[in-house]
Amino acid sequence: GAGGAAANPKAAKELEMMKKRQEKSKGELEKATESLAELEKAHKKLVKEHDASLKELEQAKEAAGKGEQYRAELEKAKTELSEVTKQCKELEGLYKKEQQLRKKYYNQIEDMKGKIRVYARCRPFAKYEKEKNCQQAVKFLDDMSCEVDVGKKGKKEFTFDEVFREDSRQEQIFEGVSHLVQSAVDGYNVCVFAYGQTGSGKTFTMYGKADDENLWGIAPRAMRELYELVDAEKDTLDISVSCYMLELYNDQLVDLLVDKDPKKKNHEPDKKNNLAIKLDAKGVVVVQGAVVRGPCTTFDELYKWNEYGMEQRHVASTAMNAESSRSHLVFSVLVETKNKATGAATLGKLTLVDLAGSERQSKTQAQGDRIKEAMSINKSLSALGDVISALSTGEKFVPYRNNKLTQLLQDGLGGNAKTLMFVNISPADYNAEETATSLQYATRVKTITNDASKAQESAEVHALKKIIADLKKGIQHPDGMEGGLAEQEADPEGEGQDDSQYLEGPSFERQEEADP
Repeated sequence: GAGGAAANPKAAKELEMMKKRQEKSKGELEKATESLAELEKAHKKLVKEHDASLKELEQAKEAAGKGEQYRAELEKAKTELSEVTKQCKELEGLYKKEQQLRKKYYNQIEDMKGKIRVYARCRPFAKYEKEKNCQQAVKFLDDMSCEVDVGKKGKKEFTFDEVFREDSRQEQIFEGVSHLVQSAVDGYNVCVFAYGQTGSGKTFTMYGKADDENLWGIAPRAMRELYELVDAEKDTLDISVSCYMLELYNDQLVDLLVDKDPKKKNHEPDKKNNLAIKLDAKGVVVVQGAVVRGPCTTFDELYKWNEYGMEQRHVASTAMNAESSRSHLVFSVLVETKNKATGAATLGKLTLVDLAGSERQSKTQAQGDRIKEAMSINKSLSALGDVISALSTGEKFVPYRNNKLTQLLQDGLGGNAKTLMFVNISPADYNAEETATSLQYATRVKTITNDASKAQESAEVHALKKIIADLKKGIQHPDGMEGGLAEQEADPEGEGQDDSQYLEGPSFERQEEADP
């Protein structure tokens, strides 16, 4: 009994330890069970994320496939765009050609009708207009129409043969003039003139900037075009070119191509000439007594005479224009053409007129001589307005003789010339009233009809008149006849004199057919 009692405490202790180990194992098992549950939960989450990743991968693969498809479609679209761009350029080129042809045919139709074509050109804002914070008063409706906001007087709309905006280039401006150079070579009387208020850009349109060919105006471009035609026709035509240049300053005609007098200060030319404005038998304006320079065999020769005359022109600075023209300028190029095969001769005239602009003393702030010049300019432009009004309303009497300016422009307005008028305008509200007035005058000019016809004669008539002209000079001819006719048939009053002899060449008979 004693041995069993001794063993029981030991067994009880071991049993107690086993219970503790069991409790510990149970706790560890519970923790393991919890960890397993968490692991199962994490596993499920990973499986779910894996499935989602697989799905995203599939979507990415699908998107990659679509990306390739899109890339292929993009390349195809680029190719199609390139083709469309090419077609657009071709269509644009064809459209421009169509426009040129339309203008050409329109001009031909207007020529046959005898209509005076009128182009309006708006210059950019001038420095003084920007300083005054002027606003835009001219709105361009399309290539042929514009609208002027005259403030309280409302808006006025005008339509012309073409309207050029502020950003128009000199090259564009000349496109509408170039065919008229050909007309002069063909024997027509051609007149191009610029009209508008002072500082509106007339001289820039007509002459541009001499030191930059890109900024050349109508006159130098027309001279260059003329000699390109002379060169192109040299195998079939003998063409002789000469010129004269005048200004109307303070109601007096001044010859700008007379020789300079070396004794005079600053080598100013002697401008005192007995100049008389006449109409020849064909209705062409002729200035008797004007110095004719030529023949000018090259462009450079003709251009130098033009430059020589421009240097003599009266210009001065005003509040509206740093180089304001103080006179009306007339530059006429005479083109005598003879057909080598038939002997038929023509005489064409290209007259380029840069009018001085109308002025308001309150705006120009003119003083002294400038006021006198302005009064003369406004007087002559008023007379021009009277002529335009009479012609546009169909009056029987047209007051050409009221002013020397209107006498000079007589064949260009209602006469026998092919005429193109540029009306130059300012875009600013400060000049809106003057702009509207200029455009109104131009609208009236557009209704005027001229009767353009060639000055042409046969080879026989040309030869006979050459003999008569030589006889008048006293030149001996093979038939024994000698000169002296000029003295025997002297006519001090000028009546009966054929004013067309201003080239010392033939007087020409009119051809009443339109230019084909």
